Amino acid sequence: MPRRRTASDWGLQLREKQKARVTFGLLERQFRNYFESAKKNPENTGEVLLRLLEQRLDNVVYRLDFAESRQQARQMVRHGHFTVDGKKVNIPSYQLKPDQVISWKPADAEKPFVKELVSAMPRKAVPAWLTCDSGNLKGTVIRRPKIDEMEGGIETRLIVEFYSK
Repeated sequence: MPRRRTASDWGLQLREKQKARVTFGLLERQFRNYFESAKKNPENTGEVLLRLLEQRLDNVVYRLDFAESRQQARQMVRHGHFTVDGKKVNIPSYQLKPDQVISWKPADAEKPFVKELVSAMPRKAVPAWLTCDSGNLKGTVIRRPKIDEMEGGIETRLIVEFYSK
């Protein structure tokens, strides 16, 4: 039986990039654009990249426990179920800033699927950079996420090395 080769540095970097891309449900071009904008920032590129991904509206909806998965959160955002500071936003990639309030549309609060989702809360812990008011179906971005509060298991160093070639 042939032995499996160990992955090359490039293979490890590619695998890490793909893991991050699939975790946040992005296409290659979208992910590359996030990397390019993170690279322009003078801070740590990997940390900025992860922060940009974490502050997407669909990810925040998932992190607030308003959805069971990122895919479900993305679909609910696309269908216009959420408002940001009282304005309807149906763009999953919308970048949230500190002090913005995410809430269900008032008309959706009585729908059976919303009641079912809210009754199962909390399914998971809400990160410290967000607050969730499940009674009023609202969440607030308190501040920008810190590196230890972001999606775990993604080595941003490998992603930066992958795109630096």
